Amino acid sequence: MNQSNASILLVDDHPLLRKGLRQLIELEDDLNVIGEASDGQSAVNLAQELEPDIILLDLNMQGMDGLDTLKAIRGTNTHSRIIMLTVSDNDEDIVCAITYGADGYLLKDMDPEEILEKIRDASQGKMVFSEKLTHVLAGAIRGGGANTKTNLLSKLTSREHEILKQLARGLSNKLIARELDISDGTVKVHVKHILKKLSLNSRVEAAVWMVNNAA
Repeated sequence: MNQSNASILLVDDHPLLRKGLRQLIELEDDLNVIGEASDGQSAVNLAQELEPDIILLDLNMQGMDGLDTLKAIRGTNTHSRIIMLTVSDNDEDIVCAITYGADGYLLKDMDPEEILEKIRDASQGKMVFSEKLTHVLAGAIRGGGANTKTNLLSKLTSREHEILKQLARGLSNKLIARELDISDGTVKVHVKHILKKLSLNSRVEAAVWMVNNAA
């Protein structure tokens, strides 16, 4: 991904919202809107055709909704980072989006400058969330009490614990590999083991679990 000029695909069935986002983003030298889609199927097609760095995806769309679109894009060979941008702060929507492979979840009522900051963070391999959703994520993902936490952490090797801490920083496999001087493949294997041991479904869940449960 070219961090100096991140390419973005906008997916929303409201033309006014897309226009506003495009105008906001195009004021920035390091961000570039390369396409727009007004429905899920068009988004899937454009994601494969354009291979954008970032896809900003609305949740509540007519026909093929955001979650179905997310699953469909993740079912292709597209490696774009997908950020949900929506008005919904519903717990189930958030957890489903994470489970289906979203790299972030932002609310449309965020300040424009904050949205731009989160897009930049995402382009650098970080997971991004609206601040007000932290308690929702914690409540949805947090396990039992202190004893449960300790027991789960004790299942991890020292290397797995180290990688879990890097996940909590929002780093991608590539960035973790660089940080720990190991291969991407090794990180991927460790992440897989971490998820299995903690009974979690995704790296995002593991990151939030660590932030809210680790001492």
